Amino acid sequence: MSGLRILVVCPHFAPDTAPTGVVMTRIVSELGAAGHEVHVVTTLPWYRDHRIEEDWQRVTWKDRTRPTEWGSVTRLNPFAGSDKRNLFRRALGFIGFSSTAAVAGIRVRSSGRIDAVIAMSPPLTLGLTGWFVALWRRAPLVFNIQDVFPDAAIETGAITNRFVIVVARLLEKSTYALSKRITVLSDDLADNVRAKIGRRRDRVVVIPNFVDTENIRPLSRMTSYREELGLGERPVVMYAGNIGYSQSLELLVEAARALPHLDFVINGNGSARTTLEVEARGVSNLVFGDFQPAERLAEVLATGDVHVVPLRRGLGRV
Repeated sequence: MSGLRILVVCPHFAPDTAPTGVVMTRIVSELGAAGHEVHVVTTLPWYRDHRIEEDWQRVTWKDRTRPTEWGSVTRLNPFAGSDKRNLFRRALGFIGFSSTAAVAGIRVRSSGRIDAVIAMSPPLTLGLTGWFVALWRRAPLVFNIQDVFPDAAIETGAITNRFVIVVARLLEKSTYALSKRITVLSDDLADNVRAKIGRRRDRVVVIPNFVDTENIRPLSRMTSYREELGLGERPVVMYAGNIGYSQSLELLVEAARALPHLDFVINGNGSARTTLEVEARGVSNLVFGDFQPAERLAEVLATGDVHVVPLRRGLGRV
């Protein structure tokens, strides 16, 4: 196989449904289509219900590495806890996966010397994993940042312990120093990272995420999904995405109460959904929609006349 040989370490990959998994799956697919050899080290699918999906629970160690038309995919235990709100347990899971990913990364078989290692954050711990694998493979490390950590956790109040913050900052800066290139999604994130690394700021490169314009395209607002949700022709205000504690979705509940002539839809799943559903009891013009398959994304988005993306204060910078 001609082209580069690339090793990718990421927390999610198809068929897992996490947004970062969708992004990395498409990147890897395009790299493969361009003639590059790509080997992926990732987790068994677990994102939707925060546990390994049933069809994957019985996969043997032998079958966890599978060949693809462009290389291979090795899947590891994500060490996911049942409670998404337990940050200490989630941190242990990140450390567990990052540790096993380091071992898997040095064991990946390629057709020749690896030319580059790409590690994705979050979790931040994959930065050191990527560095270790890159060092072993004698290859440069590309650190791909989807959210700047620990900033995002600090801004939301998820991390308040000063010692933990200091350790996380040290891990963050160490990973930046060890990376040949650091890729971020926007100019704001680039400014954030460049302010922390001092010298060699040109290592930070902005590569925006993308939209699949072949499948995500304008459609009529009167979709079948609107009918499924029991909505009529009234204007619909929609949030579609992860329902977590980083989003200020209680604002939509209050907006629905204040604007009874509009319909509101909160579409998706996540750790904060149960709490939000309790808060929304009695709000008749607010409905919750479940996670939908990718092929229905254009239809889901067309259902909303106005889309909102509420975030906790400060998260727009990270």
